[in-house]
Amino acid sequence: AAGAEPGPAGGAAAAPSPPGEDGETRQRYEELCRSLNMDERARAEAWLSYQSMRRNYTLEGNDMHWLACALYVACRKAVPTVSRGTAEGNYVSLTRILRCSDQSLIEFFNKMKKWEDMANLPSQFRERTERLERNFTVSAVIFKKYEPIFQDIFRYPQEDQPRQQRGRKQRRQPCTVTEVFHFCWVLFVHAKGNFPMISDDLVNSYHLLLCALDLVYGNALQCPNRKELLNPNFKGLPEDFHSKDYKVSSDPPCIIEKLCSLHYGLVLEAKGIKEHFWKPYIRKLFDKKLLKGKDENLTGFLDPGNFGDSVKAINKAYEEYVLSVGNLDERIFLGEDADEEIGTLTRCLNTPSGMETAERVQVKHNLQQHFDRSKSLRITTPLTGRKYIKESNPYVTPVSIATYSLSRLHTMLAGLKNAPSENLEQILRSCSRDPSQSIANRVKEMHEVYCQSTQSEGEFSNFSKDVASKHFRRAEMLYYKVLESVIEQERKRLGDTDLSAILEQDVFHRSLLACCLEIITFTYNPPGNFPFITEIFDIPVYHFYKVIEVFIRAEDGLCREVVKHLNHIEEQILESMAWKRESVLWDRIRENENKVPTCEEVMPPQYFERSAGNSVVGSPLTPRRINEVRAESGGLGK
Repeated sequence: AAGAEPGPAGGAAAAPSPPGEDGETRQRYEELCRSLNMDERARAEAWLSYQSMRRNYTLEGNDMHWLACALYVACRKAVPTVSRGTAEGNYVSLTRILRCSDQSLIEFFNKMKKWEDMANLPSQFRERTERLERNFTVSAVIFKKYEPIFQDIFRYPQEDQPRQQRGRKQRRQPCTVTEVFHFCWVLFVHAKGNFPMISDDLVNSYHLLLCALDLVYGNALQCPNRKELLNPNFKGLPEDFHSKDYKVSSDPPCIIEKLCSLHYGLVLEAKGIKEHFWKPYIRKLFDKKLLKGKDENLTGFLDPGNFGDSVKAINKAYEEYVLSVGNLDERIFLGEDADEEIGTLTRCLNTPSGMETAERVQVKHNLQQHFDRSKSLRITTPLTGRKYIKESNPYVTPVSIATYSLSRLHTMLAGLKNAPSENLEQILRSCSRDPSQSIANRVKEMHEVYCQSTQSEGEFSNFSKDVASKHFRRAEMLYYKVLESVIEQERKRLGDTDLSAILEQDVFHRSLLACCLEIITFTYNPPGNFPFITEIFDIPVYHFYKVIEVFIRAEDGLCREVVKHLNHIEEQILESMAWKRESVLWDRIRENENKVPTCEEVMPPQYFERSAGNSVVGSPLTPRRINEVRAESGGLGK
């Protein structure tokens, strides 16, 4: 096996196992299955799959970690139910599989990708795993924001008074800060999981978290022990909160605007999430008796008589959801062993500033080494030109970047409508063949295709449809704005030439609208939808690549992150996608007598660089690219 080709798992074809090794591994595997109460079907299927992989590949590392991957795959397959039909999965928790196999979540994701390749798993399963990883990544970022925001609103958990474990007679004790901290997070992740298009969306997930904090804060204000819960220095407290004459308002105040101003949120987005999704969802929890209190104003669940039942009901409902869909139990972030279970540094709430243990310092050191090594491995290629892009501010967070990008998008679309402006309508009518109707029909058809392709199932399926439609309408606004700019530029270049022939090019319009839609989805939900966005509209990436150039020349209001994203798409197309067998690029080359232009033929002389040997070398930066990389905190250089 020494000379065998390496397999997808990073090893070579496997040699026979040493005597007794299979027996020991099987024994440990059986113990793992017993601890998980695994059903016989999944147990047998996972073991057979593991044996097959081991015969063909060298499975490096802990055997139990590979077997955990096999078990997860077996658990997620459809199984018969007592009633008619089948259920997706056998209700075994991924978190329990990882805990019992002593594997961190990050290790699992790394091994799972290799297992999917070795087992040649279908794309649907791979997409589910990718979505699971994206959900985890979003939650990890959100949790790091959750802790400081919670500490801003509430007292430190270290200030909680020691308390004996609740018994039946002690059940009605007032809730503590630590209990509120845990409850608020579970309420958030339960809501997040029920909105499929929010679960891996950083911006909307962040605003959903602000809604959860707003609700819990409003309930805390009405608690008898509110002064034991709330931070006396929180800037959102009522003006008379510290007065002896303070009276509780019948309706809790909304602090969404205050939280957005203090913690980089977008007020309109957060209020939209609260009114249209969060509040209806919370009302359903009250209707189902999962939250106990006053359903007319969504309060009372922190009161001593209601809190215990509410905590128990929400945790149970969340557990059922996690088991039914096979998702990660995101309460993992609250555990004392979160660092080990996740595989990276996550917690800071219970570690006072300046009092870090040697182990935590070592974890930080290891993480920093990993980041430094990753940065040193970034190669500046002729495509990237990354040496021209300034380093980001080290204090900028993923949430602040996402919310800033979204605020820039709002500014860019302010005052626009999802229809041609009067000026654009006049320009289109002035063409010898008015393309207005064909443009409108194309937009309508693409809207229907997009909404159908992003539909999800379940109780909140309407949310998916609403969000998809909302994203498309904003893409329409951007499309008409950029189209008008492109036409104006062409008129300046060509004079009074009739533009009918140009404006009748279907692939141009489809590519431009798809590019606008990719920018919208990326801004709301990094890393965007490419190449999915080209696949659903059947747009060759060759044409999509060409429209990026046109787009950036016409629109100078794009923020730095969007420009980098478009740059990355260009790189993907140039590096591999444009050269696939079915690419229309080959047709263009054949039409040009199998010749391709040299860089000297397509670039102005001023953009060439001289190498050490004085030979002319084409710069990786086209005129547009030079403008692009000068972009700083927003628009392109003029």
